[in-house]
Formats: sequence, C-alpha cells, structure tokens
Amino acid sequence: MKHRLTVVLGAIVCMAIGLPASVSAQVRIGAGVPAVTEPTQTVDLNNYADPKEYEIGALTVTGTRFLDPNSLVSLTGLKVGDKIRIPGEALGSSIRKLMESGLLDDVELFATNVTEGKVSLSFQVKDRPRLMKVNFMGIKKGEQESLKDKVKLNLGRVITPTVSKNTQIAVRKFFMDKGFLNTKVKTTVIPDSTRNNATMRVLVDKGQKVKIEKITLNGRTEVEDSKVRMKMKGTKEMRFGRVFTPSKFVPKKYEEDKQKLIGYYNKLGYRDAAVESDSVINGGGKTIKLVMNLNEGRRYYVRDISFEGNYLYTTERLREVLGVKKGDIYNTEELEKRLNGDPGQDLSSLYMDDGYLYFSAQPVERAIEGDSLDLEIRIFEGKQATINRIILNGNTKTSDHVVMRQIRTLPGQKFSKTLLIRTQRELATLGYFDPEKIGINPQPQADGTVDIEYTVEEKPSDQIELSGGWGGFIGFVGTLGLTFNNFSARNIGNANAWRPLPAGDGQRVSIRFQANGRQFQTYSVSFVEPWLGGRKPNALSFSVSSTVFRQFNQADLFSRGTRNAVAVGDYKNIAISLGLGRQLKRPDDFFSLSHSLTYQRYDLNNIPLFGNNYTNGISNNFTFNTTLSRNSIDNPQFPRSGSAFSLSGSFTPPYSLFRDKNFKPDAENRFKWVEYHKWMFDATWYQTVVGKLVLSARAHMGFLGNYNRRTEIGPFERFVLGGSGLAGQGVFALAQDIVGLRGYPDRQVYTADNNRSVQGTAIASQGGVVYNKFVSELRYPVSLNPSATIFVLGFVEGGNNWGSYKQFNPFDLKRSAGLGARIFMPAFGLIGIDYGWGFDAIPGVQRANTGQFHFTIGQQIR
Repeated sequence: MKHRLTVVLGAIVCMAIGLPASVSAQVRIGAGVPAVTEPTQTVDLNNYADPKEYEIGALTVTGTRFLDPNSLVSLTGLKVGDKIRIPGEALGSSIRKLMESGLLDDVELFATNVTEGKVSLSFQVKDRPRLMKVNFMGIKKGEQESLKDKVKLNLGRVITPTVSKNTQIAVRKFFMDKGFLNTKVKTTVIPDSTRNNATMRVLVDKGQKVKIEKITLNGRTEVEDSKVRMKMKGTKEMRFGRVFTPSKFVPKKYEEDKQKLIGYYNKLGYRDAAVESDSVINGGGKTIKLVMNLNEGRRYYVRDISFEGNYLYTTERLREVLGVKKGDIYNTEELEKRLNGDPGQDLSSLYMDDGYLYFSAQPVERAIEGDSLDLEIRIFEGKQATINRIILNGNTKTSDHVVMRQIRTLPGQKFSKTLLIRTQRELATLGYFDPEKIGINPQPQADGTVDIEYTVEEKPSDQIELSGGWGGFIGFVGTLGLTFNNFSARNIGNANAWRPLPAGDGQRVSIRFQANGRQFQTYSVSFVEPWLGGRKPNALSFSVSSTVFRQFNQADLFSRGTRNAVAVGDYKNIAISLGLGRQLKRPDDFFSLSHSLTYQRYDLNNIPLFGNNYTNGISNNFTFNTTLSRNSIDNPQFPRSGSAFSLSGSFTPPYSLFRDKNFKPDAENRFKWVEYHKWMFDATWYQTVVGKLVLSARAHMGFLGNYNRRTEIGPFERFVLGGSGLAGQGVFALAQDIVGLRGYPDRQVYTADNNRSVQGTAIASQGGVVYNKFVSELRYPVSLNPSATIFVLGFVEGGNNWGSYKQFNPFDLKRSAGLGARIFMPAFGLIGIDYGWGFDAIPGVQRANTGQFHFTIGQQIR
C-alpha cells in the first residue's frame, strides 16, 4: 500500500489526499511528491499538544529548473544538524522566507524520512517566470515608446504581483499626467513554460481627456480674480481659442498650482493665506468642475527689524544690506532672497565673502499686532574659513591647468561666496562643459579650513560647417569649415595626443573654405591662444584669408563652363591680422582691452563691385583697431542674466595730412591708400522675466568718417543693412560690415543721400556711413540639453542705414516684428530661422514691408 505524507506547519498546510493526521510510514526521498512505503511505526507530526524535537538529518529542494537548489536551502535559514520542534515556528518561518524572496510562485514542504529523533525535509518549489517582453496595446506607437522610457520594466526580472500592480499604477499615472483621468489598465502575464520566461501584455484604455469646465474661487476678495487665475498656469478653464495653455485637468499640476497660488499670496504679504478645502466635481467623465475655498487672511507689514548675534557688523549696516524697511509688505520670498539668494548683494555674501563660511541667519517672527509684524534676525557668524585645496573632477579632455586658471577661489584665500559663483560662470563660458551640470561642493575640514570640489562634465565643443547654397550671380557655393575650440598646439609633436587631434589646452583653430569652382574661392585660417605665456589672460590671435572672384560673360559661361570661359574681370583680396588682448582689473575684471593690426590688399580688375566708378586699381588698407569690452553673460548658449558691451575704434594712417592740398589722384589710384576712422558700439542685456522666460535687449551703432573734408569717405568698411545679417546676394562680404534687420530683404535697408549722383540700389550695395539698430527679444528654452540647446523667440526691432551724415536721423527707423527659433548643436554651432514682417516701405525696394523668412548660421553679433 502506497501513502503520501501530510505535514501541518503552523498556518501553512500541505494538503494530501486520503491521509489521516497520524500515519505510520517508512519514508523514501524522491523527486516531485515523495512516495511512501508500508508503515513501520506511528509518527504524529501534527500533534500541537505534544510537539517533539527533531534533528534535521537532510535538507533538499526539488522542482526548480533555473535556480540553484543550494542557494534556496540557504534562504530557508535551516541547516543540517539544527534541532527544531515539529510542529513549530521554525518550519513556518523557512517557508515564509522562501516566498518573501520573490523568486518562487509556490512552496510545499515534505518530511521524506522520519526516524528516531531525526527528520529529513524536502522543499518542493515552483519557479516564478521572468520578464522577457512587454507589449503595450490600445495606444499609439509613439506613446508606447514614451511608456517604455517612463515605466522602468527591466527585462529578466522576476514577475511578481507587485510588479504587475506597479506597472498598472505607473501606466495610469503616465496618462493621468496628460489629462486622461479615466484611464484603465489591465496587465496579463503569458508564460513560456519551456524557458521560464513570460510576456507581460499591458492593455490600456485611455478614454477621453478630462477638461476643466469651470473653476470657482470662493473667499477671494483682496486679490484680483484674473491675477489669481494667471498664477495657476497648469490649471485653466475651457474657453474658445485656448491653444498654448490647454484646459486639461492634471492632478499633479493642480497640486503644484495650489502651492504657487499660496506662494503668490505670501509674496503680497498674506502670510496666513491657505486653500482650506477644494472639490473636484465630475461632469460626466469628459469634464470636471473645480471649487476652491480660499482663506486670504490679513495682509501684514513689517513694523520693526532687529538683529541678534551680530558682532562683526553693526545693526545699521545689516539693515542697509538687507534693504527691508519699516512699513514694507511682509514678503517671505523676498526676505529669504535678501538673506541668502542674491550673490554679492544679499546678507550672506557680506559675511561669506569675508570667509565666514558657517554664517547663517534665521528670521523669527517675534511679535504680531494687528497687521504689523516684528522680525528678529538671529545670526550665527561662526569662524573664518581659509581655502585648503581645490579638487577637480570630470575634465576628461580639458587639461587641469586650463580649468584651474578660470577658478577664482585659490588655496590660502578666505572663502568667498561671490567668487564661488563667479567661478561657476567662468567655467560655463569656456564652452567645454555642460553649464547645467557644473557642481560646486565646499567641504569643511576639522582644522577650520575648507576644500572646494568642482565637478564638470565635458561636452563636444568642436564644430564642422558643411553647407551649400545659391549665391545670386555667383551661383552654387559650397562651404567647408572646421573649428577646434579646445586645441593643444604643444602636443602637435606627440603622436599619442592625436585622438583625432591634440586637444585640451583651450586654444582655438579655425579653417574655412568656400568655392564654386573658378568663379569664387575664399580660404581662411585663424588661431587664438587665450593665455599667452600661461600666467595671465593675455590673448594672442592671428588670421589670414584669401578671396578670389572672377566675373564672366554670361553667354560665354553658359556655353563653355567655368573651366574654359574667359574672365572679363576679377577681384582679389588678401588679409592678415595680428591681435593681442588682455583682461582688465579696473573697473572690474569683466572688462577686457584688445588691440589688433590688420593689412588688406584689394585688387580690382575691370569689375564694378562697389556701385561707383572704381573698377580698376589696387587698394592697401593698414588698420589699427582697439576695443574696450565688458562681458558678464552667465551662459553663452542661452544667457539668462548679465550683459555685454563693446566700444571699438579702427584707424588707418591719415595719409591725406601728408599730401599736397591740390593732390588729385587718377581713377586707378583714387583709393590706393585706404583712409578712414570707424567707430562701433554694441550693447546686449539679458534679464529673466519669470520662470525660464528671458528678455534680451540690444543696441548697435556704427560710424564711418574721414580725417578731413578734402578726402571723401571711400567704399571700404561701409555698413550694409537688412535681412539675415549674412552676406546675401554676393555670398561674401566685400570689405563691408553686414548687419541684419529681420523683416526686410538682404542688404536693402538704406536712406540715400539726395545730393549724390548715384541713387537707388547702388547706394544699398555700396553701403552707408552711419547706421543704428535696436532689438528686443523674448526668449523661452525648449531644451537646454548640451547636445541640442533649443529656444524660441519673439522679436521687435528697428534700424536704418544712411549714405551721409546730413541724412542721419536716429529716430527714422525701419521697424519689424516676428518670431523665430534657434538650435545650438556643438558640432554645427548656432542655427536659426526667423519670420519677420517689415512695417515700413523703402523707395525702390520691392517687398520691403512684407513677410520674410531668414536663415542664420553662427552667433550674430549685430
């Protein structure tokens, strides 16, 4: 007779068929359900009234196909030789431990051999399947891809009920955050018994988006209704024409908006403002109604401010820096900003810039009477901390000395909060690191010093320009440009440093080539060493360029091609420039002064490029330029704060002072020695308006003059205004400054000199002698990822270009407005597209006051 043994262990019962609670058995160990031989003795293992102690003679695990039996045995907490009581807690605990591991779907325990004082135990288990694949059903492919990124389901993990439940919650939350409040999710596990794998099928029923039909604000009396609703940016009512701020209801955004609303009330002085209760009323599954019960409370004013714990500075000095006066509205946000949130201007900077790293200021509301409030600022000054060492992490490409020369906090100096923030700005403006991931971590030491750890993350900084375009009468022009922004000249001879080029020393090398065959070719090479000698920020720059343009008879060009056609005229230009700049310490170290010497040789051979009668001759241009600039912009890719100003003057030798008054050159020698003085002013200012929205305001002016009335202002270095700011029809800039003005055609904005014999478009191509331009932009970032920084903008701007100073009127502007977008990619630089609408007509220029698309490449200075 064969029997199956039943073992009852506490609350865990292993059921058997047709076996009484007390059996007599000779037990044999086997796979699966153990078989039982004929009984030889009576062993009652389920007698709770008289549990007996046994020694474990053997422990085995059966049934698993993919797990290690020995590892499972170790999880039970039991081992051979242990003495346990049967029935008892030890066996129940062993089964619980196996189930809690999450690896098993079922566990049964059998006593396979019971002798005098000893018992052999066998755990029969069933493995849980592992996740092989996830299939989302009922949603679009794009949503499936987004869900795979959002719901972290690692393939190969064991599928438990918790995993399935968490998946349902995560998927539902994903769609609820998009306004699908009625989303239903069902998960099904489809096992593959041959491999112990399983596919999880996730069926999603999104339903319709739930929109907000109405928002009721009860208790609002002191603050305007429109201002309250404006602060709830993510929670809006349904109304016709709402596009950019949809009225879908997202619980997460609603909770955030409630906090922002209370913060707005607190900013206005309503310190007790609260949303006492709110209700969400279902409108049938498609809409909801929100009812918010507000308690605005009383508006408070500051009656008195006192300080406690200040020994270094007087109370009067601290009040002056804090800037909060008696009678001011009690604004907790502004108070915290003036205590700790405005580097260089707040109270903490007063102490921390003098080394008091451990400074803290805690505002305490000391007394409240009516609508008046007394504040006490409790100050802990602490001890001065000296910088011990600088720790640098993350610069895998850039050399340590390039980073260290930008750091303003040096060992041996007193700790300074302002210099810490300045260092962060300097590292960001290098362009080698992700500005959003520059980390600063002061580490106080036991001896009273502080170590400062800077963490950076390298980003691609080299750029390639590969483009082609139609260049008007030149035809198709191809461009290839390479810029290496972090070059290392000292490692040119080191073969191991060529990966693919030697890099890491912060030098910049640019190579550019443009051509369309024989008709037009231009080459340029430049080199910049920002720290000449390595000790001071003295920048050395050198550049050389060559341009050739040949003019052909159109019929000859069409019939014979550029290779065989004979040129009827040509223009050649060679330019060499050498510059030296240095950073100034006065008025502050945001200022820099640079000087450069440039020689250009223009060779014209029967070619009317300047719009006047100068078609043959050689012109020599020796120029000395000096530029004073100040730049405090926080981020070169997407500035949020700071400004940049530049004033430059360019001067040629005054040749006319050494000539006879009656000197009259012939046509070819008319401009043999180019003579002028030129002044340029550029100003840019950035300010965060609210959140990520940034205001950019710019002003640009240029003046070109002669040294005396006997000498006319030549055709060189004039201003050409209009369009994208690129060279336009001729593709290359012919000794001119190209200035953009969106909303108008390229190079076509001008006011002609009525006294000149040359009128119309010739003046536009020849250029003006004075211009001004004013721009205002609102910018909003779409992505600040360093691999692709994207922002959109709206602009209004105005400018004009005059052919003589007699016609100059700074208020006579050609105005425009429009929208645009910019994308910055490290490999290609800044690329932009704008659509502008010009408001003012220009005589002789068609489509001047219509819509215009403009494409830009690179950072446009003007």
